[in-house]
Amino acid sequence: MGGFEHFGRILMMLGLFILVLGAFMTFSGRIFGLGRLPGDIYIQRGNFTFYFPIVTSIVLSIVLSLILGVFFRR
Repeated sequence: MGGFEHFGRILMMLGLFILVLGAFMTFSGRIFGLGRLPGDIYIQRGNFTFYFPIVTSIVLSIVLSLILGVFFRR
């Protein structure tokens, strides 16, 4: 039965992570301007729209790498 306790903790942490990520995604556009950074590719022609947030992806990757590096450092 010890395995189920560990699995339950993992599920609770995963749920908390998803909750925080959802809140961040909901409010980040209003607070930080993510998704509208200079360098993000946005093309609109007639009824066709192409959006590729390359700079936003790079910034989020760097921030997440730094945060995870602090938490999982050995």
